[in-house]
Amino acid sequence: MGKRVAIVGAGVSGLASIRSCLEEGLEPTCFERSNDVGGLWKFSDQAEEGRASIYQSVFTNSSKEMMCFPDFPYPDDYPNYMHHSKLQEYIKTFAQKNNLFRYIQFETLVSSIKKCPSFTLTGQWEVVSEKDGKQETTIFDAVMICSGHHVYPNLPTDSFPGLDKFQGHYLHSREYKGPDAFRGKNVLVIGLGNSGTDIAVELSRLASRVIISTRSGSWVMSRVWDNGYPWDMVYVTRFATFLRTTLPSFVSDWLYVQKMNTWFKHENYGLMPLNGTLRKEPVFNDELPSRILCGAVSIKPGVKTFTETSAIFEDDTVFEAIDYVIFATGYGYAYPFLDDIIIKSRNNEVTLFKGIFPPLLEKPTMAVIGLVQSLGAAIPTADLQARWAAKVFTNSCTLPTKNKMMNDIDEKMGKKLKWFGQSQTLQTDYVSYMDELGSFIGAKPNIPWLFLTDPQLALEVYFGPCSPYQFRLMGPGKWEGARNAIMTQWDRTVKATRTRAVSAAQRPQPFYNLLKVLSIPVLLLTAFLAFY
Repeated sequence: MGKRVAIVGAGVSGLASIRSCLEEGLEPTCFERSNDVGGLWKFSDQAEEGRASIYQSVFTNSSKEMMCFPDFPYPDDYPNYMHHSKLQEYIKTFAQKNNLFRYIQFETLVSSIKKCPSFTLTGQWEVVSEKDGKQETTIFDAVMICSGHHVYPNLPTDSFPGLDKFQGHYLHSREYKGPDAFRGKNVLVIGLGNSGTDIAVELSRLASRVIISTRSGSWVMSRVWDNGYPWDMVYVTRFATFLRTTLPSFVSDWLYVQKMNTWFKHENYGLMPLNGTLRKEPVFNDELPSRILCGAVSIKPGVKTFTETSAIFEDDTVFEAIDYVIFATGYGYAYPFLDDIIIKSRNNEVTLFKGIFPPLLEKPTMAVIGLVQSLGAAIPTADLQARWAAKVFTNSCTLPTKNKMMNDIDEKMGKKLKWFGQSQTLQTDYVSYMDELGSFIGAKPNIPWLFLTDPQLALEVYFGPCSPYQFRLMGPGKWEGARNAIMTQWDRTVKATRTRAVSAAQRPQPFYNLLKVLSIPVLLLTAFLAFY
């Protein structure tokens, strides 16, 4: 009998965790409070207590080749960016093909996870679950928390003087499902994240007036990138990561700002971030600049105060006769079934080794999967995290000492502050993070070896997209189809768009990137002159 593992949540992270446990000979039991898999991507007409919630018009921000399970590509004809219903279809197919449903207890709530009295010896957990009003207590050898971080809305009403006197309606973006109720209304959206901009753009077609209020601004990116390719297939590459991490910071900062401003000048649209060189997650919205140009959406600074009917902004301008305020102000971390001190072991900050393991536990038998955010897709990240965690539970991988883990967390906090600024989210660079996880389990691609043995593949792996297949190319969990999936990823990308074939399909060439490298001395000189 393998060790028993409790998994909380049957979203993407939960499914990856069930599969990883099975690969390592563990016995998973997954508790899911809804009646289906999918987590965040399972759409519901109502915001449900304790569950992530999305609106009807949500599309993915990552493209299909970059956000699949690493050994399970999407069907060829799937669009590059998917409506939530299409992604949910894929997630269910993945669960069915891997026979994961049998390990899931649906409509079951986890109400408590506590250390067993013998924890220092056994590392076991006491898990209390509820179904149909009945409670059950079960002992597990390990726990994987996969309940996500889009559940508990951050509604900072105390930060907005006068909101208690405001006579209009206000709600969190979590409750927003569609635009119909806002027809002909004046709407103020607070927050310039992906949800805030999506909602504002959608409302701008029906509402009378829409204003977005932002304190700090943000870079706004299009899903359509160089030569019309998906942004992440061009931007998220090993070569680009190498440049970002090896160039002097003033040069990489300058190049970053130049790149972010190629589509439109952010300062002309009131969107320029206060600190433009920070690598905070950009906003993905293909229509926002156009809606601003058309006057359908306006951008304003932070709200200074509310009155009964209006908002006064920090520049002393006023938005009169507001009907609705939508707070697109993100989410807080909360695990109501778990003692806070386990995950927030210091200064009320989330303290996790590599964003996964609580470092101060006597035994490494708990993992948080899917909490880390990066400029990369959630599915491959969760898959690699779960694979490592399952190996730690079986003792085929060991964690460093508590001191070393805490030192690593401190070092990462410092880097995070430098790159991403003050932020509650556990942010990291995608390629570096994936390589780090891959190296722990022997799944990181060996690039020098590839250049010696398979140069064509090596070029695609290094200069092409850092797609999920790379992490099932070698080592434990190797997938025989990985090489072919990498070599044909551009074919699948253009297949969905070339529904009227007029000539041979074009695809990026790795050697074009080599030419770009040769132009770096010129860029360095230009950047130097621009600064001095």
